[in-house]
Amino acid sequence: MINANNIFVKYGDRTLLGNINLIIPDRDKVGLVGRNGAGKSTLLKIIAGFMSPHEGSINRPSGSTLGFLHQEMSLPKGKTVMQEALTAFDEVRRMEQRIAEINREFEVRTDYESDSYAKLVEEFSEVNDRFLLLGGQTMEADAERVLTGLGFKPSDMGRLTDEFSGGWQMRIELAKMLLQRPDYLLLDEPTNHLDIESIIWLERFLRDYSGAVIVISHDKQFLDNVTTRTVEVELGRVFDYKAAYSEYVHLREERREQQMAAYENQQRVIADKERTINRFMAKATKTKMAQSMKKQLDKIERIEVDDADTAAMNLRFPPAPRSGQVVLDAKGVSKSYGTLNVLDKVDLKLDRGDRVAFVGQNGQGKTTLAKIIVNELTLSAGDLNLGHNVEIGYYAQNQSDSLHAKLTVLETMENYAPAEMRTRVRSILGAFMFSGEDVEKKVSVLSGGERARLALACLLLRPFNLLVLDEPTNHLDIISKDVLKRAIQEYDGTLIVVSHDREFLAGLTNRTIEFRDRKLHDHLGDVNFFLEKRQLDNMRDVEISKSSGKPANASAKPAKPELSYEDRKRMQRAISSAEKKVMKLEEEIAKMEKEMASSDFYLREDAADFTQQHNAKKEELEEAMEKWEMAQLELMEYED
Repeated sequence: MINANNIFVKYGDRTLLGNINLIIPDRDKVGLVGRNGAGKSTLLKIIAGFMSPHEGSINRPSGSTLGFLHQEMSLPKGKTVMQEALTAFDEVRRMEQRIAEINREFEVRTDYESDSYAKLVEEFSEVNDRFLLLGGQTMEADAERVLTGLGFKPSDMGRLTDEFSGGWQMRIELAKMLLQRPDYLLLDEPTNHLDIESIIWLERFLRDYSGAVIVISHDKQFLDNVTTRTVEVELGRVFDYKAAYSEYVHLREERREQQMAAYENQQRVIADKERTINRFMAKATKTKMAQSMKKQLDKIERIEVDDADTAAMNLRFPPAPRSGQVVLDAKGVSKSYGTLNVLDKVDLKLDRGDRVAFVGQNGQGKTTLAKIIVNELTLSAGDLNLGHNVEIGYYAQNQSDSLHAKLTVLETMENYAPAEMRTRVRSILGAFMFSGEDVEKKVSVLSGGERARLALACLLLRPFNLLVLDEPTNHLDIISKDVLKRAIQEYDGTLIVVSHDREFLAGLTNRTIEFRDRKLHDHLGDVNFFLEKRQLDNMRDVEISKSSGKPANASAKPAKPELSYEDRKRMQRAISSAEKKVMKLEEEIAKMEKEMASSDFYLREDAADFTQQHNAKKEELEEAMEKWEMAQLELMEYED
């Protein structure tokens, strides 16, 4: 096990980690959580041995292995993806070489009874067992399996690592670490550069991992699916819960409520005793008793309520100006980068109020289409038209990186603000947790989370009715992500959001557009409905089944033709129209039957005509009911 003893770290007047003690058993799955800047990454670096605490020590069993994935890693150049991944087996290859040497020695040795020969046999057994344990016989197959799980295609295996972006290079580093299978695996934001499919694959891998895992992540669903223990770092202290993230949130709230109740109860007891002591002190005959009571009161161990960092930004998008009914209409849109075709004759139509999630593997064109929509990229072919009075608010994947490093926070906001908003700049910054001297900080000294908050604050300076967000949760901690999600849920305009965070997307959109094979696949519902509807936990199962020629689910029914978005809309309109007609007819018939139930109804001159109208309404109701059922059955045929 890993034992962290009295870890103390202080920067200036701020105690980041105050005499922390932590034990990590050999097979624990631990989520390390807390606000940005709380000290999570610092603690992980200390455990990994990448930095030393100002006080305290880390003890780890001698001979144990440790892997540490962090955000500042870089790959050497000049190797292919497969060659670089296979460097994870350097130790295995040394063992393979040693096994070959021992075998050659066995061929010439004849001193079978000697001590040296016995030691050689013992060494061979140990090295061979270790070689097999570390996958010595299946190195390339294992490397290909892990790389594929993390999103690499067969055609990528022979490409140089230099050709890949930083996010893909981080995947190669992660693959190497998983292949090494260290006793202790430390991961700092491993999902940052992964798509949904790769995240799901990684969850499965880590769930079955034989060693200990300590992971920092702002992805709540990932933490729930991987970890069984949560360690919260807050205001220099750690709080340890034997539970995954969602249960930890409830347990933390219960702990604080119980702590507060105990504190308030003790304060009442103390106040009563102090009043009694003061009364007794006023009487000479009871002064000695009062002093005795005072000593007893001083010995009471006072309950303290743990401090909590509850600061959160206050985010509310401005009301959306009314746009035309059709917000965006794209037909036959294609986009190529040289010989690489990313989008091939795709169509997309957004109506006012649509809330759409773009999902799919990295490199499938999600960000490309988002940039085409906001006019940051030109399309190679096709047409894309914005509707009447459409105003776009855009948050790019690297939005915080586009901020001018030499400007202050206040200057940045003033540069973005139109004249009529200048007077509100400071109050908006305050809502985003920039107050007092914070507004005079240079952008260059801000943390990733602070830059992300500043970029979001700039977004609120102008009204818009089409909000395009590309990976908006990057660099945000869990509390800030929750605030952003609530603000988006309350936003009353049209929405496009690109994200790989399933928990963040859940319930946020009413359409999910999957980018696959240069095409768009449009589905009604949010991301969870989309995944469930296709009977997938891992969307890549579809790609594997296509390439192998085998169905993803052998017992599944033959696939039905996929409905277009327009056809689904048409069916839903038919269902809605039929349902309204049924309800209206039922109300009319109920009123007529109420009249017919009166004692003098058949004395009316129009009684016969009224009865005939009633019968006609009932027939009309039966027809409407039939149409309603038929429309529902038609849609169900495609959704079953």
